[in-house]
Amino acid sequence: MSWTEIPDEAALTALLGEPGAAARDKERSALADVDKDWLAASPFCFVATADAAGHLDVSPKGDPAGRLAHVIDDRTIAIAERPGNRRADGYRNILSNPHVGLNFLIPGRGDTLRINGRARLVSDAPFFDELVVKGHRPLLAIVVEIDTVFFHCAKAFLRSRLWAPETWDPDGIVPRRAVLSHRMEKPDQSVAELDDYYGPSYEERLYRE
Repeated sequence: MSWTEIPDEAALTALLGEPGAAARDKERSALADVDKDWLAASPFCFVATADAAGHLDVSPKGDPAGRLAHVIDDRTIAIAERPGNRRADGYRNILSNPHVGLNFLIPGRGDTLRINGRARLVSDAPFFDELVVKGHRPLLAIVVEIDTVFFHCAKAFLRSRLWAPETWDPDGIVPRRAVLSHRMEKPDQSVAELDDYYGPSYEERLYRE
């Protein structure tokens, strides 16, 4: 099978064409009021990072709406750390390469808010008191100085029908989390034990140290 590779930016532009003026010029360097409203309404975002060698990571972040992204000022936001598996892949990347890309979602909305900027890790600050959820005060936060912010259109969500419940089949082809964990991560534990681990108590432990 032969592949036709795109070798450079000129070839890419020749294939796709130039963006329209609205798409080309929609980037902004500071948050508008509507951006702040979006951040207040968003409970979920993806954080993309890369280390100094270019190795990438995209990590999901979630909190109750109003607690996910804290607006420090028009050019700066913060995202709290929450208890996890301690791999800290994205955090390690930020220590060697500050550039990050964020994509904020609102359930049911096809458009998203994208923020690109430079991040640093902060272990304490007065605004941490505003990031407390269920008694959990974060151990650290990602502070992002905004380079660009803009809205992304809904085409990907419309094509995928992501928010259409009639398309959902969470336990169809891919086995449930306990089975995946047993096969790929924890073969020494039974599926029954893992079903118990990922049961109702899993959600109850989300904000525990």
